[in-house]
Amino acid sequence: MALKQAVHDKIINDVIRAIKGKDWKVLILDQLSMRMLSACCKMTEIMSEGITLVEDINKRREPLPSLESVYLITPTEKSIRALMVDFQYPMKTLYKTAHVFFTEACPDELFNELCKSIGARYVKTLKEINIAFLPYESQVFSLDSPDTFQFYYNPSKQIGRITNLERCAEQIATLCATLGEYPAVRYRSDCERNAEFAQLVQQKLDAYKADDHTMGQGPGKDRSQLLIIDRGFDPVSPLLHELTLQAMAYDLLNIENDVYKYESTTANDICEKEVLLDENDDIWLDLRHQHIAIVSQQVTRKLKDFVDEKKMRTQDKASMRDLSQMIKKMPQYQKELSRYSTHLHMAEDCMKHYQGKADKLCKVEQDLAMGMDAEGEKIKDHMRNIVPILLDQNVSSYDKTRIILLYIIHKGGITEENLCKLVQHAQIPPEDKTLIQNMQNLGVPIIQDGGRRRPQQLYQPQNRRERVSEHTYQMSRWTPYIKDIMEEMVEDKLNAQRFPFLTGGSRSVGLGSAPVSARYGQWHKERGQGTSFKSGPRLIIFVVGGMSYSEMRCAYEVTQAVKNWEVLIGSTHILTPAGLLNDLRELGN
Repeated sequence: MALKQAVHDKIINDVIRAIKGKDWKVLILDQLSMRMLSACCKMTEIMSEGITLVEDINKRREPLPSLESVYLITPTEKSIRALMVDFQYPMKTLYKTAHVFFTEACPDELFNELCKSIGARYVKTLKEINIAFLPYESQVFSLDSPDTFQFYYNPSKQIGRITNLERCAEQIATLCATLGEYPAVRYRSDCERNAEFAQLVQQKLDAYKADDHTMGQGPGKDRSQLLIIDRGFDPVSPLLHELTLQAMAYDLLNIENDVYKYESTTANDICEKEVLLDENDDIWLDLRHQHIAIVSQQVTRKLKDFVDEKKMRTQDKASMRDLSQMIKKMPQYQKELSRYSTHLHMAEDCMKHYQGKADKLCKVEQDLAMGMDAEGEKIKDHMRNIVPILLDQNVSSYDKTRIILLYIIHKGGITEENLCKLVQHAQIPPEDKTLIQNMQNLGVPIIQDGGRRRPQQLYQPQNRRERVSEHTYQMSRWTPYIKDIMEEMVEDKLNAQRFPFLTGGSRSVGLGSAPVSARYGQWHKERGQGTSFKSGPRLIIFVVGGMSYSEMRCAYEVTQAVKNWEVLIGSTHILTPAGLLNDLRELGN
């Protein structure tokens, strides 16, 4: 079952419909719950459930003392204090009463503070609904916590570190509880912090399991696994120019909060359009993981099918101009035709950025990542390909930094002297040199010490799965290492020393499912427990420090290929290449 659907059902049933009475109510949200709600519920649907207004708890609000209020907030000091302020003056409360729903377990000291406050008498409902994550897509979740990158990888940022990690662990546990999973926890052992973090997650999971014994029950659920990995497990994938539509668009175009803006020309007018890229758009759903080489053809073909189906008359080659003409002639299909127009625009936009700029970078990046050229010949001297790019005034220092990092990762580290030469050639500003060195904090070899060769990294091509038979484009030969990990976990072949189970041994079947009564067996549970979740085991992969769009795509590809497993991927936040470089730049502070 889709993640978004699970969260949607929980918000509608456990929060909005849980309050009896036919009167209109106000819904108050904080930053995380606002993003959660936006991701999976429509405003019209919330209105139809008796909510008249949706407000942000951190903004000044108009008092509505005759209306009841519903608070869906994270149990943080900031949000709870704001709730208490709303009811601090008995003669001038903002609302009539409050029904409070916390996204997760509320810390005892904050709970006690709320109970002792003047506003406590106005609180008519107080519940924890245990959804503290962002359902970004049907198989992708985010904790919306980009700060964790600094807490995890910046040695000088120790204050608040444990609090932040505990919060993340709690969020992951709420994800498992929402999906009814009690997975075996594994982690990547090369990074010491992973074991500590995995332990925190296990403690939170056990607490939820104690409250709900049905967690982890169901066919195949005893094989479900949760793998915790740090960003250093594959530094290559988030640096490359990706050429599948979603990853490419988010890297090259200015897309903020999933909104794509473009200028549309109709007749003599130029107007700016804004389009939300989400799973309600079935064209986006079909195209987002397709290679850019075929996207435009696909959109044009879909448009032609649509035109034929609706029996519209048009020229053979549907172009942007035809589209605007068609919209005028057929206003009843405006919504559908605008969607085709958007995706044609986006594909053209991506190609504009690619041609003449990204195309020459892609070849060098792929050669560095793979260690060989498109013909499969090993490259002896990468410098010959790299130097022209580093000297090119038209290439941004940001793209040069990506190339230098890929070169160093390929070499398994270089000397300080060589790094200075590269940076000098490329005329890269000093803060970007620091950024390159900061990659070491992720456990990636950057500066060689005393000529010692570093141990080989698993993400390097020689240690990877063979994918000779798979059809690839010359500019997209690299496969994110996470795909190997997903496939090996499903096949039960993932190296147990590099990726140990938390309990020390591999999971025996049945471990983690609640004890079943020998006398009564299962008969009393099977009736009336119609769950709409996908049955069978789930693989949940969590990356501390950001996941790339190409890695998100792998979760869908593996799920499709193996049929009986569902792969979910999540992270503290979602990374574009620029996002990763900014995060690395901050590590020095």
